[in-house]
Amino acid sequence: MAQVTERVPVRILEYEEIASAIAARIAAIIEERKAEGRATVLGLATGSTPIGIYRELIRRHREQGLDFSGVVTFNLDEYYPMEPDSIHSYHRYMWENLFEHINIDPKNVHIPRGETPRDQVSAYVENYEGAIEEAGGIDLQILGIGKTGHIGFNEPGSGRGSRTRRVALDTVTRRDAAADFFGEENVPYEAITMGVATILDAREIALIATGEHKALIVRRAVEGDVDPDVAATYLQGHPDATFYLDPAAAAELTRIKTPWVTGEVEWTREREIEAVIWLSMVADKSVLKLDNIDYRDHHLSPLLARYGSAGPLNGEVFNALIAKIRGRSKLPTGKRIIVFSPHPDDDVISMGGILHKLHQNENDILIAYQTSGNIAVFDHEVRRYLDFMGRSASSFGVEDRDVRERIIELERSLDEKEPGEVDLPVIQDLKKTIRESEAVSGIQTFGMSRDRARFLNLPFYQTGKVRKDPITDRDVEITRELIEGHRPELIFVAGDLSDPHGTHRMCLEAVHRALELYQGEKPEVWYYRGAWQEWPVSEADVLVPMSEDELRSKILAIFKHQSQKDRAPFPGQDDREFWQRVDERNRETARVVDRLGLPEYFAMEAYVVRKGGQKLEQEIVSTSSLATPAPRRSHARGNARSFGSAAGIG
Repeated sequence: MAQVTERVPVRILEYEEIASAIAARIAAIIEERKAEGRATVLGLATGSTPIGIYRELIRRHREQGLDFSGVVTFNLDEYYPMEPDSIHSYHRYMWENLFEHINIDPKNVHIPRGETPRDQVSAYVENYEGAIEEAGGIDLQILGIGKTGHIGFNEPGSGRGSRTRRVALDTVTRRDAAADFFGEENVPYEAITMGVATILDAREIALIATGEHKALIVRRAVEGDVDPDVAATYLQGHPDATFYLDPAAAAELTRIKTPWVTGEVEWTREREIEAVIWLSMVADKSVLKLDNIDYRDHHLSPLLARYGSAGPLNGEVFNALIAKIRGRSKLPTGKRIIVFSPHPDDDVISMGGILHKLHQNENDILIAYQTSGNIAVFDHEVRRYLDFMGRSASSFGVEDRDVRERIIELERSLDEKEPGEVDLPVIQDLKKTIRESEAVSGIQTFGMSRDRARFLNLPFYQTGKVRKDPITDRDVEITRELIEGHRPELIFVAGDLSDPHGTHRMCLEAVHRALELYQGEKPEVWYYRGAWQEWPVSEADVLVPMSEDELRSKILAIFKHQSQKDRAPFPGQDDREFWQRVDERNRETARVVDRLGLPEYFAMEAYVVRKGGQKLEQEIVSTSSLATPAPRRSHARGNARSFGSAAGIG
């Protein structure tokens, strides 16, 4: 198996630690340059990833007196065409999220001007390059990474020597931005961006990536060959570039995913299971059919030596895997449970199967919908309900004329609104009500009553915009009050980090902080994943099987969320409807279990469990090591199932 090194330094930290580390480095540079009697020149990025850095810089300015009066900034890019006061502009983003909160001289702020006339762009970008050179070059450049591997807007095909210029945006990039613009049709086709050479001229570079959805492109950028189709690979040749990754974004790196192919590892039970599952897939055999040669040929001789031969190891792992499977009879009964759902449909999308079973087991369940989800309702849905209200007013004995006038007023506001513009408060409330009614209808599919639903409407979400406020003490207090009131023995919470706009991550933070304050006995916490990924079998602690009828019932509950059906406002990079993703992912989990040689089920949900309120954590290996291409996926099915006992669906 071919091995290559990680070709750029990588630091794996939790997101808050990344923000703190980079902000500290920026502060140090500012002090160093101040002592030298010259300005600090920073290259800045936009998007959700750097927000934490900017908040930490603001905190340091306010609490520690960090002085930005001698700082000069150059932003990476801007959409084109784009007016600076547009809600979508990076100019507005930078002032709202950083500049208006610090003592920077506005004359020292440089952001590409998206309103530049087309016939003047060439001269403008040349001047932008000249301004960077005149300032003395960039001391530290902050970068994110797009799903195409772009840095700035240097899309596939960008050359190593490219400079600041106007570029056409890749289809994937435009789709990725569609949610911010409330529809792909509203995303500009072009942008102005610093070039690859401009970026590489910076004396120091920090690329930040977070979330599972960045893991594959991160591995390509860190471990793959330099390639114009993945601009981030150019960073491998920079003398001082570092990738800052959270554990989710680092998950596909070889030293994290398959560290045994890079050298010695510390073997734990979890790592043994992970390695044997990997070997089963790459060797195209069920677990119980793996032999000594399979282990030796795939860098697992040290693991084999711990057991003497393949048979005992295979049996141990097989039994550990089958113990993860819990049908209804092995699930909690008569417990107090809170299900935290970031949006009003995450409960049925991610855990509709187990939710149905837990209700059948007579558990005392509350579904806590943490946010209204109102920005994810299309305007045409509101129009449909307004029409219904107008037509049905007389049925409720309401004066038609008054209702009609109000409806006309609201429809006019929808007609005049620009894409992404904040709705009137009454429209926001109508969209919230639509989602609440859908959520109630969804759980009623499983026979649950409407009083089981709690709508927390956490304040951090109530901006009316795609971008949300930070979690505050009030969000935590609302969450804690619910926990105090119900005193759950078991909590379900979204543990995925791939939600495109971070709502799941922030809702998770609110629950964790509330549990830290909770004075009662800490509940067991079961983490599910949202609409974007499922827990791998190797990571899951519990696998809940579903029959064909149970999966159909789960999908029916998802159908109740009509405002999210057909074309969801925030689909991510997947064109399929949520129910289609659920159908595929739950069946695929069952197929993986089957290929490992375990009992065959129609579909499965997966959960990670932590005791006593312990936070969800991922093992981090912090040293650089060799890497290898990812193993191919196997479609083999094993037949030997003699170890352990099969766990039924019921």
